[in-house]
Amino acid sequence: MSAIARLLRRLRVPTAVVAGLLLTAGGVVGTAAAPAQAATSITLNGTSGGRVFDGVGAISGGGGNSRLLIDYPEPQRGQILDYLFKPGYGASLQILKAEIGGDTNSTSGAEPSHQHTRSDLNCDRGYEWWLMEQAKARNPNLKLYGLAWGAPGWIGGGNFWSTDMVNYDLAWLGCAKKHGLSIDYLGGWNERGYNVSWYQQLRSALNSNGYGSVKIVAADSDWGVANDINSNASFASAVSAIGTHYPCGYRSAQSDCSVPAAALSSGKPLWASENGSDDYNGGAQAVARGINRGYIDGRMTAYLNWPVVAALTPNLPYPTMGLALAAQPWSGAYSIGKNAWVMAHTSQFTAPGWRYLDSSSGYIGGNRANGSYVSLKSPNNSDWSTVVETMDAGGDQTLNFSVTGGLSTGTVHVWSTDVRSGNTADHFVHATDITPSGGTFSLTARPGHLYTLTTTTGQGKGTATGPAKASLKLPYSDSFDGNATGTEAKYLMDWQGAFEAVGCGGGRAGMCVRQMSPQKPITWDSLTDPHALLGETGWGNYTVSSDVLLEQPGYVELIGRAGAHDYDRGGGQNAYRLRVSDTGAWSILNSNTNNTVATLARGTTAALGTNRWHTLGLTFSGATITAVVDGATVGSASDGTWATGQIGYGTSQGETAQFDNLSITPGSGGNDGGTTGAIVGTASGRCVDVPNQSHTAGTQVALWDCNGGSNQQWTNTSAGELRVYGSACLDAAGQGTTPGTKVTIWDCNGGANQKWTFRTDGTLTGVQSGLCLDATGAGTANGTPLQLSTCNGGSSQKWTRD
Repeated sequence: MSAIARLLRRLRVPTAVVAGLLLTAGGVVGTAAAPAQAATSITLNGTSGGRVFDGVGAISGGGGNSRLLIDYPEPQRGQILDYLFKPGYGASLQILKAEIGGDTNSTSGAEPSHQHTRSDLNCDRGYEWWLMEQAKARNPNLKLYGLAWGAPGWIGGGNFWSTDMVNYDLAWLGCAKKHGLSIDYLGGWNERGYNVSWYQQLRSALNSNGYGSVKIVAADSDWGVANDINSNASFASAVSAIGTHYPCGYRSAQSDCSVPAAALSSGKPLWASENGSDDYNGGAQAVARGINRGYIDGRMTAYLNWPVVAALTPNLPYPTMGLALAAQPWSGAYSIGKNAWVMAHTSQFTAPGWRYLDSSSGYIGGNRANGSYVSLKSPNNSDWSTVVETMDAGGDQTLNFSVTGGLSTGTVHVWSTDVRSGNTADHFVHATDITPSGGTFSLTARPGHLYTLTTTTGQGKGTATGPAKASLKLPYSDSFDGNATGTEAKYLMDWQGAFEAVGCGGGRAGMCVRQMSPQKPITWDSLTDPHALLGETGWGNYTVSSDVLLEQPGYVELIGRAGAHDYDRGGGQNAYRLRVSDTGAWSILNSNTNNTVATLARGTTAALGTNRWHTLGLTFSGATITAVVDGATVGSASDGTWATGQIGYGTSQGETAQFDNLSITPGSGGNDGGTTGAIVGTASGRCVDVPNQSHTAGTQVALWDCNGGSNQQWTNTSAGELRVYGSACLDAAGQGTTPGTKVTIWDCNGGANQKWTFRTDGTLTGVQSGLCLDATGAGTANGTPLQLSTCNGGSSQKWTRD
């Protein structure tokens, strides 16, 4: 390391700034180390051919991943939106893909339909219209893209590929027009194949109904659609772009993004129309590779990250994926991820309509391990931007640039991100400006970095920050009277079906929540009964009560201590349920993610009937569960499977029931079942983390940079457990009591090996073993596994609660 670099380090100048200050025109001064390879020459040639760039963006949909964002208070809500969409501020997204809601779960919840039945059309339902309006207000040039994951069951008598679905999409476009939104792209059915004649019918209908400018993307699945495009001229004329999902591998390092020859020869723009699905910080290296390599390997001209924001509770699938974490509207807390700044390295320096320069894009020194670079030029044929990633490089590399072919040889602005760093000061830093000499200049590219070199200006990095996290405290209540028709009640998240505000029935004034879906939907994933959830996964002892009204024979449910969901295995959920039918039959049920439902207690009370209001209540006190109907206790059960979790509403399939006057009051064990937060190592400053956000029982926990993710949030229950995701416990593997026993997560079962004690000396000991939670080998690095060790007073055995 040079003397200059050492000085800058002592002055605590951020890593990315140090890198920038080591740049100079025509060469490199004071480089950190000798290059890992011989200097690489890169010619930026404005006469090079290349495909037209369509943009980088993200997806709101595939469930309720954006659901809680609309409930954020100002100014935090506006700040998050700015970080996502405002040009020159954050991710500066160029495309927003929004779900066309279908009243059915599509990964992380359900989005409401604009047309629950054939005769029912309401263009103000849900939050996607609001989100698209907010995005366009910040960036009028942003492109909008609509796609369905599922649909109401009336569509085509259950057949998605039907004329009904074409008309359903047309109605959605009409709703967009009422909101002042112009949709640029429209897809078919997410990841469920394609129907050639349906796409042709859709193209004809768009043309004849005034939507000729809306382009069709097919098939939001795999590359197989290219074969039919190549062999069917009519189909080819209907489709404007081929969009495939995870072309670089699902949740992969995105190192190789090769594309079949049939797709490359189709003549269509090729898109990574869904990619990512990784943690808002942990996925940054893969995204950095994928945006560049998608073009180098496969000539893909658009990259859409799934999803745009993690605005959902931690018991739902993929709770930290996106560009930002915004899961606490009640506190206003949020965090912008490294993924956002990685995307900014492309989006803030380009625009749809720019053109790639093929001869000025490739792998550094022809070697993938060194990293990659892509270059694009502006329609003015002068301005240019080059994005360089060195995610896997083993050392510093010298890149010698030569600018030619009519491109500007003026000042080059260099922005950089140390993608490996957890320090936000190292992300998206304007490192330096370079004045080329004779059209040449050099860059020292450091390992694990992302650089953008550009002749453009106007970039920036937002400075707003959110408040600290805080639990949603009890008591909590909602009469729903403050809701407009068609909106979703504050904090209430649909999982299946559609729960929205309507005028109350049964002779009651005011607003109520009604389950609106009157039939089984065309599902994207496993079918479950309609239900919606609200609140903290750390709530333990409480009473939830609500007025209910059945509109037809069937049942309603109050849900409590709701924890993890598992849509992959039938949509099961860890929860307790009070189910009461119109006949008066009631039961207390215990359900789990294996989709097993056990009856803990049952009986019969006076018939609820239909179109009459009643009050249900469910109380949790330790292992005791008590059910109340119309003020009278009807039964109780003893079961300690689930210690904490959310509340919720549920109905039988097709039951259009109503709910009013929600009330949640704390029990004697405290209002939230214990404290929830991170557990931080004194020696390492890192958090107890479930690697890769895994929900798999037996996953060994480890140290990792604290990032606020749900896999680092531990609830200390009144039973002495440390719970994550609401239903998994910190566990001494195999009930081990000897030093070296792995510490893992496991389904909470009340065992002594899942009980822990925080001691005044800062240690955390297992109740069964008496041993201390310890970093293996007293390690402090990311990924250091945790185990039980003989307590020795060492700093690797000391922990604090955040």
